[in-house]
Amino acid sequence: MKLIKKIKIKADIEVKTGLHIGGSSDNVEIGGIDTPVIKLGSKGNQPYIPGSSIKGKMRCLLEQEAGIAYIGDDGKEGNGEINNLFGITENKDRKIKVNKPSKLIVRDAMLSAESEKALRSSDNLDMPYTEGKTENTIDRVTAKANPRTIERVPAGAIFEAEFVINVWDEDKEENLIKLFKKGMKLLQNDYLGGNGSRGYGQIVFGSLTRTDYSPANDWNGEAIEDFKLN
Repeated sequence: MKLIKKIKIKADIEVKTGLHIGGSSDNVEIGGIDTPVIKLGSKGNQPYIPGSSIKGKMRCLLEQEAGIAYIGDDGKEGNGEINNLFGITENKDRKIKVNKPSKLIVRDAMLSAESEKALRSSDNLDMPYTEGKTENTIDRVTAKANPRTIERVPAGAIFEAEFVINVWDEDKEENLIKLFKKGMKLLQNDYLGGNGSRGYGQIVFGSLTRTDYSPANDWNGEAIEDFKLN
């Protein structure tokens, strides 16, 4: 196998409904937030979207759409295209006999400069950058309410995402791009993070750009103008 191209795709992720991707609750105080969001200490505890959350949800949705979520007991690949893009690890217990590295790199998505400034200076939030949403769980037998406060990134926040697709000489580039776009579309029509069935985590991709890096341009990058999900 020979690496022949790297395709870098940048996109804004706009939060349409409150986003909760759970973080550490080690420092939660009594009367405070029960379930905090993940934050980056090196950036003043700004919330961010881990690349693993985006990548894992995209793969899960693609596997659901394909109707096959794993390698069968016969050792054959459940879905070759998905495994080719996202990678798969050999597992003797499940009789998985293939081992492929991921060809898709998903960076952690950070707040855009505009959103960071707007959230940091907002007077309408409960905490720097985030809001608290109080909910109740009801015991079906006793009807007793159990209130809890969930931390969320508010609607309107924008994160900057970056994806890299490694294309090898054995690949059909158009198939990798087609599958990647399908994953983005499925994610837009589902949710990211937790509590999606209760309205959390709706997102939309915007401002998509594509740059190709290859020996033809000495790996310096060539902007590709036409990159749309439609």
